[in-house]
Amino acid sequence: MVNHHVKTVVILSIILNGAIIVLSGIPGYQGTLPAFVTYLPMMNAIFNTFTFLFLTGALISILRGNERLHQRFIYGAFTTTALFLISYVVFHFMAESTPYGGTGFSAISYYIILISHIILAAAIVPLALMSFFTGYKGLRDRHKKWVRWTMPLWLYVSATGVIVYLMISPYYSF
Repeated sequence: MVNHHVKTVVILSIILNGAIIVLSGIPGYQGTLPAFVTYLPMMNAIFNTFTFLFLTGALISILRGNERLHQRFIYGAFTTTALFLISYVVFHFMAESTPYGGTGFSAISYYIILISHIILAAAIVPLALMSFFTGYKGLRDRHKKWVRWTMPLWLYVSATGVIVYLMISPYYSF
């Protein structure tokens, strides 16, 4: 029998990743771009930075045995990640995709970072949710198994999100 939290994770992962895939294929907003949209890529980088900091705080807290502070940092990481997802979807629905303008090693580096970021960002959804639910339910052994994979990957995704922004931002046309 599948646990209730496993069903929830599968459903949420399919909905979140599916929505991003579907929305990325829909033609964006037609018309003058609202001014707030031009700030969303920077906001995404800020949300990713806070997620990275919250995850680092969570890791340090649990290594020091402070479970309550660890939980608070994890709630912070989920909050900034949720805000990132909302901002990301709005931006990519409203604005056209920006091509990377660098060449040579710079372009190769950018696309390696971007592709790994995208793949692992999709994978982090079920990993983070399983880690959260097993921790929330007090299933410590399962939680530890999940976070061994989730924590380093989620740190990588949040850090590379900032790097991608820093690399692509000079090429925005707005």
